[in-house]
Amino acid sequence: MDLDNHYDAIVVGAGPAGLTAGIYLSRSRLKTLIVNEGTVGGQMVLTHEIANYPGVENISGYQLANIMKKQAKNFGCVIKSNTVITDLQIDGKLKQITLDDGVSYTADAIIFTPGGRSRTLNIKGENRLKGRGISYCATCDGDFFTDKEIVVVGGGNSALEEAVSLTKYASKVTIVHQFDQFQAFEHAVEEARNHPKINFVMESTLSAYNGDEKIESVDIKNLNTGEVTNFKTDGVFIFIGYLPNTEFIKDKIALNASNEIIVNNDMATNVEGVFAAGDSIAKRYRQVTTAVGDGTIAALAASNYIHQLKTKNKLTLTH
Repeated sequence: MDLDNHYDAIVVGAGPAGLTAGIYLSRSRLKTLIVNEGTVGGQMVLTHEIANYPGVENISGYQLANIMKKQAKNFGCVIKSNTVITDLQIDGKLKQITLDDGVSYTADAIIFTPGGRSRTLNIKGENRLKGRGISYCATCDGDFFTDKEIVVVGGGNSALEEAVSLTKYASKVTIVHQFDQFQAFEHAVEEARNHPKINFVMESTLSAYNGDEKIESVDIKNLNTGEVTNFKTDGVFIFIGYLPNTEFIKDKIALNASNEIIVNNDMATNVEGVFAAGDSIAKRYRQVTTAVGDGTIAALAASNYIHQLKTKNKLTLTH
């Protein structure tokens, strides 16, 4: 074992859950490594303004991510970003990852926090206007659309429930759905249909987002006739599903039918010494605050596991 490349814990993912885990682990004097495929901060950095983080009146996701990163590093956490795991061995007592530079690292425990991403429509203007009128989170961004007209895309429970929730802020909500009926519980459909602020455009989809600095309108395509209509709107909320970033561990730990990581109350997976937290685990609510809570629990549980392991090893060596 290469002691220079051995850590007490390795955290895979540097969103709010991973950074929180890194803060707690390294503050507990545990040698900790965070590896991250992209930019530190995860989906959080796409949020231009966070106004519901307790204790913070107003902050951008990018700023919050940088503060968390600084905290983790100040406690001694090593962070390697913009890197890809090419090999992963987690079955044995010693966990090992190999990165795309060919270097391998080992640890006594590992915490997976790879996060996830909302399904996108993958249409013109989406990448450019994401976070500038395009949102995937009603709780995060609903308040920014007070007295404005918005579009909600989707036909499942999330789309209809969030559309109703958004009427607390928006003056008008137009739901665009590709089918002629909804794939949601009847009570959710009824509540949306009976709401005076909600309108419906069925058997249609968005074909383009339009605007310079922010969303100004969308193109709506009727799937039966092919006709495209330009529809003015101040914002678009997309609720067509969520994809956890778990492809790289699908054969390593237990996942549910939605490819979310199955964990217990201590964020432990079915593999000993392996924990998970954040948007990649099986749960209902996905917020920065819930990810932080998950990361805290996972770090405390992993810390306890590591200390028990070290105690057991010491006892073995003295006998």
